[in-house]
Amino acid sequence: MPVEAVAVPAGTTTMEITVSKFALLRELTATQGVVERKTTIPILSNYLFEAAGDRLTLTATDLDLSLRTACAAKVKKEGSCTIPARKLYDYVKLLPDADITIKLLENHWVSIRCGRSNTKMVGMPRSNFPSLPQFPTVGSVKIPTAVLEAMIAKTSFAVANEESRYTLNGALMVLKTESITVVATDGHRLAHVERAGERFEGVSGEIKTLIPKKAMDEMKSLLDTSDSELVDFARDQSTLYFQIGPRLLTCRQLTGQFPNYEAVLPRDNNRSVVVNCEDLSAAIQRVAQFADERSRAVRVKMDAGELKISASSTDSGESEDSIETSYNGDSITIGFNAQYLLDFLKAIGSGSVRLELKDSQSAGQLRPGEGDDYKYRYVVMPMRI
Repeated sequence: MPVEAVAVPAGTTTMEITVSKFALLRELTATQGVVERKTTIPILSNYLFEAAGDRLTLTATDLDLSLRTACAAKVKKEGSCTIPARKLYDYVKLLPDADITIKLLENHWVSIRCGRSNTKMVGMPRSNFPSLPQFPTVGSVKIPTAVLEAMIAKTSFAVANEESRYTLNGALMVLKTESITVVATDGHRLAHVERAGERFEGVSGEIKTLIPKKAMDEMKSLLDTSDSELVDFARDQSTLYFQIGPRLLTCRQLTGQFPNYEAVLPRDNNRSVVVNCEDLSAAIQRVAQFADERSRAVRVKMDAGELKISASSTDSGESEDSIETSYNGDSITIGFNAQYLLDFLKAIGSGSVRLELKDSQSAGQLRPGEGDDYKYRYVVMPMRI
């Protein structure tokens, strides 16, 4: 059921509701990641509460990202108010498990009563709160929640954090009639995951969308706690919309050209070795303790019968670990950033992993060793060692 802005009569300066602590805290927790902590616009540190019918709608925004959600409430007087978000969240957590009565007072103050606790908080005028876009009435696409959650987990860590590389500050989602692909890169590594065999009604050709990293992070936690099987996705000229059960996440679209990622995917990495994911992760973590702190570089050597991981630095010493393998090709040594490898291994979690190399100067590719429902590949640029 989509969350729409509740119809509160214009100029309303009253509001009185009763809501269960459990229901309110659940929605306050869901919106914490969106509330602006350090802002020059004070209203963005507040929630917008709107009461109508038999529910309370909560909205939080930082202008780039917003989340609108709702919970059941006994509405004695319909109306709206704004309340400092962080202070309310911290306070409600400490209240007993009982019903909470919230009432708008004069001068935008808000009264909060629960059991024998009685608090008044300083709000701000409802008119200061920015108006937010509504979910488009046409053109939405349904994406399975489990699929979107898995694809975000497999790619979001590779999104760039540098603001100068604007189009890399998000992941590219490509929807086709029977497949969905998500790609993320920061220029040093690239995560690419494709899921075929899904049927997306209303998609003709392909829909390419850049999703900002902050929206991906927020969506990850919303999908994680949602029992809704489908996400409704829509977009207009400037905004992306993700309806996840009763929660509507909206974000400003990234504009610009995402790099031609298909040109980066290796074609002839013909030397490969398959090892246990957890064994490789443990070996890299041990060895990385002795890598140079700035570069985090570890040496990976594919040799007959074994894979050697090593690192050394003048400050801390040197370390080497080896894993037995069935590799019988030519010896090859390459350097990688240890953290980049660990990010991918964590995303796989268990099972086996295949490392594919061409030579010591070309990008390496990793992918799950077996049974991959998602066509998942991870490309890492080599480092000088």
